Amino acid sequence: MTSEQAHRAGYVALAGRPNVGKSTLMNHLVGQKLSITSPRPQTTRHRILGILTRPDAQLVFIDTPGLQQRHSGRLNRALNRVAAESLEGVDAILLVVEALRLNAEDRAVVARLPQATPTVVAINKVDTVTDKRRLLPYIDDVARLRPFAGIVPVSAQTGRQLPDLIEQLTAVLPDGPSLYDEGELTDRSERFLAAELLREKVFRMLQEEVPYDTAVEIEQFETAGNLRRIHAAIVVSRPGQKPIVIGKNGEQLKAIATQARLDMERLFGSKVYLEVFVRVKRGWADDPNWLRRLGYE
Repeated sequence: MTSEQAHRAGYVALAGRPNVGKSTLMNHLVGQKLSITSPRPQTTRHRILGILTRPDAQLVFIDTPGLQQRHSGRLNRALNRVAAESLEGVDAILLVVEALRLNAEDRAVVARLPQATPTVVAINKVDTVTDKRRLLPYIDDVARLRPFAGIVPVSAQTGRQLPDLIEQLTAVLPDGPSLYDEGELTDRSERFLAAELLREKVFRMLQEEVPYDTAVEIEQFETAGNLRRIHAAIVVSRPGQKPIVIGKNGEQLKAIATQARLDMERLFGSKVYLEVFVRVKRGWADDPNWLRRLGYE
């Protein structure tokens, strides 16, 4: 068999309940920060491709919002729809669960996975388990959920056993040429990535429920040589949230913008001029026009 004939390629959808580390795992698998992360559940709101190209295979990971049952509203229904649709027509599924935790939400996710699609399980966060012997009965519990193509204990934070995970996923992909050009990492634009990096800082630096009531809209994105000029709005649902985002003497907003700008410069490989302001739009998360405007519908 020639190397060309042995090449595999396909789409791999990440699935799992919120906050199991899907986005962190995808970022480590592709070697670049494409999906935003935070300790809070439901940080991911969009379908994002991350492309890993190797000599023998190309794996196109699809990061999606975590399937969740506890929140209603038009935005959350849209997020669940994106997550469910992303599982259709893929070549493989990467189910992510958290080491030593297997609850009703995990079981609900497994119940929604297409039976005919090869599924590999990544048991994430094994670095937090001090007594590794406790993993053996947990792996047995996972294996009883349904037939899986493989189960791999991993750590997205440390990179533990990620090469083994890639090998197991590659083995279930179909033979075929690459789906994207070598060097491509994602299907998303810099404009989109800039909005996501800014929204990540809102999730990481603000408390309580405020981040869940916020969105980011890029008003202007211009490239001039080695400089990106970006004007962005952080959209909040209620007037009382605006001073929280801005902070005393504007310090909170300045800190959010500074951290986002540094991440943008690392990702884009250029200098970034970033101007951020806060806009109030009551009920944007239930407004179909605003959800379309922000790319959620």
